[in-house]
Amino acid sequence: MQNFFVDLHIHIGRSSEGRPVKITAARDLTFANIVKECVERKGIQVIGIVDCASPAVIEDIDRLVQAGQMVELADGGLSYRDKVTVILGSEVETPAGQGTAHSLCYFPRLEQLKAFSGIMTRYIKNLNLSSQRAGLDLQGLWEIVDSLQGILIPAHAFTPHKGVYGNCVASLSEVLKHRAVDAIPAIELGLSADTDFADMFSELTGKSFVTNSDAHSLPKIGREYNILSMSEASFAELLKALRREEGRKVVGNYGLHPRLGKYHRTHCLDCDAIVQVPPPALACPICGSTKVVLGVLDRIFQVRDREQPVHPDHRPPYYYQVPLQFLPKVGAKTIDKLIERFGSEMEVLHFAPAEELAGIAGKAVSGVIVAAREGRLNLVDGGGGTYGRVIEGQ
Repeated sequence: MQNFFVDLHIHIGRSSEGRPVKITAARDLTFANIVKECVERKGIQVIGIVDCASPAVIEDIDRLVQAGQMVELADGGLSYRDKVTVILGSEVETPAGQGTAHSLCYFPRLEQLKAFSGIMTRYIKNLNLSSQRAGLDLQGLWEIVDSLQGILIPAHAFTPHKGVYGNCVASLSEVLKHRAVDAIPAIELGLSADTDFADMFSELTGKSFVTNSDAHSLPKIGREYNILSMSEASFAELLKALRREEGRKVVGNYGLHPRLGKYHRTHCLDCDAIVQVPPPALACPICGSTKVVLGVLDRIFQVRDREQPVHPDHRPPYYYQVPLQFLPKVGAKTIDKLIERFGSEMEVLHFAPAEELAGIAGKAVSGVIVAAREGRLNLVDGGGGTYGRVIEGQ
């Protein structure tokens, strides 16, 4: 078995011909630039690109395959120049319970992705654009994905913006049949949640958890990721790891501290304040307004069925990671120098010795990277769509 760095939620901003795909994503977030960033800077070995059902993206993939730059693997997935494995995915929005939820749909082969794209033209008005609302419910989406040997994972499950728990229901069984609930191998925690939060839901005891970047720009790739133990980087091995079969498994989840997430605490739309009272805060404690964006922590305390998290034996450690972009004193030029010296951001964040970091970037930068590594940073809560932040001083 080998350990692989895995980020399963990366968006595409534009096709290679400049056509918009994810309109809120950066223009340089193209298929080719994503794989280049993962290989040359981030050190991510398995990536899930979640806009692959867009016809414009399918055309890009076909061109790369025909040019020999990408090769379909026997056990699923596409190998880019033998350096990174691409898992073909699609993020879809469906009605669910009281709201709408995003789901990540992954497929082993290009032919199945193309079949999915063709089917979804019946339910989505403009399939060229990512994450569009589909005219079918979550159960219907799961049935289509399952019929094509794909898997469905609820995306950023606890966020108030299109998260199935955060925006729709208190239990998956409210919107999915038992067979579908059982078949879902994992849920995506999202930037504002961690393992402690998710293990307050008893129905998730048997699920694996994944932490992904939901990257809308190249620098955001890998801000959350997973380490998976697999025999090789392929779709079949990924599925075994998520299902914890034949010794494959998620070894660790690496993610932002929930306080740094955009939706950690409730945010008042009237007085523009992030609440500082114990959860759940369903109204603003300052002005009394109920016009709020409910925080992930507050929503979880509202709908959880356990008072405390109960971690099953299979649950791996959750490591709080603070990306270089979030750290004070660490600018773009410093990041470039560090990556050039140590090979990838993963190496800088977790493995590079303090004295070598200081030799490249100075003692102040080395100190803040080590403090982040050891969980000694001072944080200010995020909420209402605004990221939390790291403040100087330890």
